[in-house]
Amino acid sequence: MVERMDIDMGHTDVDVAAASHFPPPGDEAFDMSHEGGEYEVFSEFAASLARSSVYTLIRHGYLGSAPLHPTVAISIRTLSLYWQAHRTCPRFSIEAQCKTLCHMHNVPYKQYLATQFRGAYDIYLEICRRVQTQIDAELGYNVPSHQVLSACPPCFHKLPDEPEQTFSCLVSMDGNNSLRRVGASVHNLVARTDSRLILSDRWVHPHEVDRFKDEVKASNKGARGKESQRDDDWEDIDAEEQVSSMNCVNRWRNAGPEERKKMFSMFDESGIFIASCRHRSVLFVCDMIKSGELAKYPLALTNRMIEMLGDKIGCAYDIGCAFSTTLKNSSLGESAEEHKFRLMCGSFHGHAHNRACQLKWLPLYIEGTGNTEGEGCEHIFSSSNELARGTRHATKFHRHQAIEEHFNFWNDDKYAALSLYISTHYKQAINSIQALSKELSIIQEGLGVGTANFHQYLNDEREYLHQLKEPPPETALKSQYIHTLNELSSYRKEWEAARIAANQLYVSPALPNSTFYDNIKAVRCRLDSAFAKLQNAETQACTLELSLHIEARWTESHPEYQQYHQESVLTSYRTALDELERLVVMRLFELTKMSNSGTGYKLRRHISKALQRRSEAIRNALSWYNTQAAWLVPPRPAIHWSDIASYSFLGEFDLLRQSRGDVQQQPWAQPAHREATVKYFKLCHAKEEIDRLNLEIRRLAASMQEEQDKVELCIKNLLTTNRPLAAEMQRWWMKRLAVNKVHKMRLAALKFLDGYMGI
Repeated sequence: MVERMDIDMGHTDVDVAAASHFPPPGDEAFDMSHEGGEYEVFSEFAASLARSSVYTLIRHGYLGSAPLHPTVAISIRTLSLYWQAHRTCPRFSIEAQCKTLCHMHNVPYKQYLATQFRGAYDIYLEICRRVQTQIDAELGYNVPSHQVLSACPPCFHKLPDEPEQTFSCLVSMDGNNSLRRVGASVHNLVARTDSRLILSDRWVHPHEVDRFKDEVKASNKGARGKESQRDDDWEDIDAEEQVSSMNCVNRWRNAGPEERKKMFSMFDESGIFIASCRHRSVLFVCDMIKSGELAKYPLALTNRMIEMLGDKIGCAYDIGCAFSTTLKNSSLGESAEEHKFRLMCGSFHGHAHNRACQLKWLPLYIEGTGNTEGEGCEHIFSSSNELARGTRHATKFHRHQAIEEHFNFWNDDKYAALSLYISTHYKQAINSIQALSKELSIIQEGLGVGTANFHQYLNDEREYLHQLKEPPPETALKSQYIHTLNELSSYRKEWEAARIAANQLYVSPALPNSTFYDNIKAVRCRLDSAFAKLQNAETQACTLELSLHIEARWTESHPEYQQYHQESVLTSYRTALDELERLVVMRLFELTKMSNSGTGYKLRRHISKALQRRSEAIRNALSWYNTQAAWLVPPRPAIHWSDIASYSFLGEFDLLRQSRGDVQQQPWAQPAHREATVKYFKLCHAKEEIDRLNLEIRRLAASMQEEQDKVELCIKNLLTTNRPLAAEMQRWWMKRLAVNKVHKMRLAALKFLDGYMGI
């Protein structure tokens, strides 16, 4: 509810109709003369008048929109209501709230009303923050690391007698550019100076991030020398020793060269980079300033995690494979190794990594990760993206304030859902153990293999993929030369056929003039097209012969022709496979996008039509692939449409790229053995998940009990020293206690679950 201060104070001589046309805050001045010492006389009076008006408003439940002589006041209930509404609906802006109030009171909306409401809202949030600061100080929570370590008790509330874990905590980090902020220079304006800061302990300051801004360039010079022209430092492997299809860096934009990650200068902040725990609580945040996802951002957050979270951290990052070398070559390399900081790739992003990368970096093949998918940041971004509409053109302070309040709300919601997370994952792990144990026992009996075989299969596949090498450039040129000779032979036959058709036209029986001229035109087009193809192929063949220093053109009986012919066939086969993979991946992504809740009707129709076209294109690519696969020695088995759906990981295509026939006969390459291996590791991780959940249950229960003892004692002491603060702490504690009661109820219900293994 919006009220005029004068009306609220009983001044009935105010023109109510003109109330909405009063100037916005800051324009109302206290006019006085500075001559004869009048300023000194009235300064104390003005200050006391301002204080009395503000105090009067607050005592009546209102906050003024200006610090001195406010003409508009907002009720604290309205501010509190908007605070909670914005919590549940981040896209609900202050402008929308003001328009709602105007409609309720039949007042025309003016833009300055939103400015007045925002001023009062800033004061309200500052009061809430200062009250919370006093509560934290009384409880001993005013230490830099408390906000992070208390965000998720199951992850960070360590117990003295807990068993040793492979990872002390599991986190993930990633960047997002939805929360960009347009700079004032875009509109030819000068940014307003605002010294207010809202950065809490979870924020990593820009000057701390810039400590690592030259890490990538420095490591590049040190490792490859100044003469090196490569600017891509996200490489996790040496590209000269690795097959191109096994190189992950080329598949990821954020793993590309630093110089390509420049953002448009119109954005002062181009997004955020965050770290979260496995329960999806936000731990650390930093701004990405006028750039893309540079290496300095994950380096800065890695440094903060090592400092605050300690040893044995398992961190998932969508390009963890490439970032591992960047981290190793940086100034944090020794510290990360000393504290056993382990990088991995999230399960969702793992779909786009090659098979060699998956075997090393996916949580499925890393001991101690449980059922963690490593994609907590994606869940957070799905919610924080809603803030973009209200922060794109906001000031720096208001953008940070909106993000900070949103993450505070998010962490509160995640804390309230901790017991639900534990309960749900516990049930899923028990069901997985029961189902996979039965399936695996049947498969093992049918295949005649044991658990040791599954580890051996994994090691054999890793060893095979590690030995793959990219062919030398000369070999690739010779394969291309063979392919060009085959094309040249085909185009020469096509040219001869066109000449024969043209000659037959002139000796054929007489035809009507119209038909004869049409036939002449068709034959001429055929001759021109065939001759152009023949000339292009001849030119390309001559160019390759000069490059390879070939004096006499190879024929099919030539020894080197026979040597490189199969490599040429393999090149065509891989080209067909790449096209098939590309179309399948696009189909998978379009299916995912089509099922998203935020996808509109028109976009759904567009995607639906694209899927129809994509299905036909996939069928054509599949036919082309099967044709090329049949030319291999030995021939590769054909792929059917039903097989395409099973290739959910791109890594499965990497195995098809290899042409060695003996590979297909290896036990680890057999589909039945591969499926059994995946089931075995899923079973192992389900058991690990049970162990971790049992520990998290103990941590959460101990945290709740310790917190209750501390808070109740503190409230008891404050009742004799600071009753207002005691009342505020009691109000905060009642809400927290209600959430804890739900936690205790859910955790107690787990003990009656069939298959419960806790203590």
